Order: sequence, then structure tokens, then C-alpha cells
Amino acid sequence: MDFSWTDEQLAFRDAVVTFAQKELNDGLLERDRQGELGREQWRKCARFGVLGLPFPEEYGGSGADILSTMLMMEGLGYGSRDNGLLFAMNAQMWSVQMPILNFGTAAQKEKYLPGLNCGDLIGAHGMSEPDSGSDAYSLRTRAQRVDGGYVLNGSKTFVTNAPVADMALVFATVNPERKAWGVTAFLVDKGTPGFSISRDIEKMGLRTSPMGELVFQDCFLPEENRLGPEGAGTQIFHNSMEWERSAILASHIGAMERQLEEAVAYARDREQFGQPIGKFQSVANRLVDMRVRLETARLLLYKVAWLKSQGKPAVLEAAMAKLYLSESFVQSSLDAIRTFGGYGYTVEYEVERDLRDAIGGTLYSGTSDIQRNIIAQLMGL
Repeated sequence: MDFSWTDEQLAFRDAVVTFAQKELNDGLLERDRQGELGREQWRKCARFGVLGLPFPEEYGGSGADILSTMLMMEGLGYGSRDNGLLFAMNAQMWSVQMPILNFGTAAQKEKYLPGLNCGDLIGAHGMSEPDSGSDAYSLRTRAQRVDGGYVLNGSKTFVTNAPVADMALVFATVNPERKAWGVTAFLVDKGTPGFSISRDIEKMGLRTSPMGELVFQDCFLPEENRLGPEGAGTQIFHNSMEWERSAILASHIGAMERQLEEAVAYARDREQFGQPIGKFQSVANRLVDMRVRLETARLLLYKVAWLKSQGKPAVLEAAMAKLYLSESFVQSSLDAIRTFGGYGYTVEYEVERDLRDAIGGTLYSGTSDIQRNIIAQLMGL
């Protein structure tokens, strides 16, 4: 594996960092308080090429390789403090755009990908239900086959981007007795009769990434809205989750690097008992642990990216990366707050928000417990 970067890639990362620092942080404190997605920041990211970077040029993308895409996400995480915005964009890219690219018909790709890539459309991914979270395939949302298509009834919860979505990729079962083999994917446009978006869900963190519920009441969808063959929903979901677990936390690498630099700078400047607090071994050790976590997490992430760039499976590696990155971000956020002391606990210093945002990473895209289950199964346990 060669993780060295070309001069062009490094220049691109620098450009991404500069863009994020300049364009994505203004008004963040208020957006976080109000729980609002920065639509203008979303559009700026789209114009910069974020949403379409790994997607084909024929659909308005740039056709970049996965390693360059990961590097971009890392740069965004370093430059932007808006973890919610970055999470919302990642959720669309990997769990909506990528499945459409990999499993959609030519007509579906032409209908959705250009708008999603350029920021004109926002997409949501509906899998979780009130009674179906980690047990993903025990769905109650039913797709009944009728002449010309399907009728959907049921609901989805914890849906990222739902309150602002123009379309949604949703999963329903055509036959509950077949369990995973009955799960089928559908593309649903906002305004479709029988399809509604319910309440906003207020969250502890990632508040600038809106979350809501999707409700289907006798919602008719023509057969052309089915994504992939009937019963292929499990394959589509697994594919999108491998991508999502590989890439959705890449921005955390950048955020952890920013955290570390700011904590080190503070530990050098802040004096207590006549010396910088970084001279105290307990503080220095904490900063060392943050550095080790950062470098280990980065290696895990780029191993996954390298495997995918070689066309190799990365289910095990993606699960390990998702588990380690998410839990490392939580711990490093705690260490950053401890280093800043009372100031780190205040909203003004913008350190505490990283911790609130980081905790969500241990839950979405499969909880840490589920990642451990996946790893154990692939170890033959």
C-alpha cells in the first residue's frame, strides 16, 4: 500500500481546507442553536465540487478516485467546524447517490444524479423504523405489488435530511416471511401522494444535520421507481453501508487533527503554577494519546480507501475503521475539553460541540456493537 500523495492531491487538500475555513463556518453557533442546515453552505460545497467529486462526469461529477475523495473529506473536516453539514452531505453521497449510480437504470441516473451532484436536489435514505434499528431487515414498511407498481405503507425514522429532502431512497419488504430476501428499494419524490415528512427530531449533536420521519399511507409508486430488482434491497443496503462506513467518518480525521493542534497550542500558552500546562505529564500524555489515535485512525481509513481503489472487498476493514474512528473522535473530544478545562465546556470556545457531534458517530451507519458483531463474524466467531 502506498499512501503517499502527489503534489496535485496535496494542493487540492490545501484548497479544500482554505475553502472550508472561509466559506463554511460563518453563523455556525446560531445554526447549531436553531438546528438548521446551512443551505447556502450546502450550495457552496456543491459549486466547489464536493457532492459530485467521486461521480462520473456525465452526471455532473468529477470522476475522482476514492483516495482523493477521502482526502477531500479530511480537508473539509479540518477546515470546517460544521460536523452536521459534512455528515448530511456524506449521508447523501454514500447512501443515496452511490446506490443510484451502482444499481439505478439509465433513466434513474439521469433523473437524479445531476441534481444531487450540483446541489439542486437533496436526498434522504430511509431504512430505520420505530421497531427496526440494528435489526435492519425486520421491516414493517410493506410494499404491496399492484398493477403497474407497488403501494407502500409504513414509516421510517431517524432519517438524515428528511425535513429538507426533495427525494428519498427507501426500503420496504414485499414479503415479510422472506426477511432479508424480501427487502426492496424504491425512489420516492417529494410531493408523491401518500408520502409525507413528519416531525423534525431534535438531537443532542449534529444539530445542523436535520433529521425526521418519512410516512407512507397508500403511497403508489410505479414500477419504474423501484431501484434494482425486487428483493435486491439487502444487496443495495450492504453496498451503500460499505461505502458509508468507509467514507462518512473521513471528515473526523480532519476534525481530530484540528482538535489536536488547538489543544497543543493551548497547552503551550496556558500557564498554571508558573509553567505551561503542557509541561505537566498528565496533560502531555493526554495530548500524546490524541496523536496516536489520530494516526492509527488515519491508517485504518486509508487502508479501506486503498482496498476499494483496487476493487477489493473491504467489509471487515470498513467495520473496523467505522468502529475505531467513531470511538476515537469521542475520546479525543473529551481529551480536548479536559485540556481546555472550563473554557472547553463553554459554547463560546466551540470545543464542546465536537463531543456532542462525535457521540452520534457511535450510533449511525451501524452502532459500535453492530460493528463488533460484524468483525467477530468475519473472524469466524
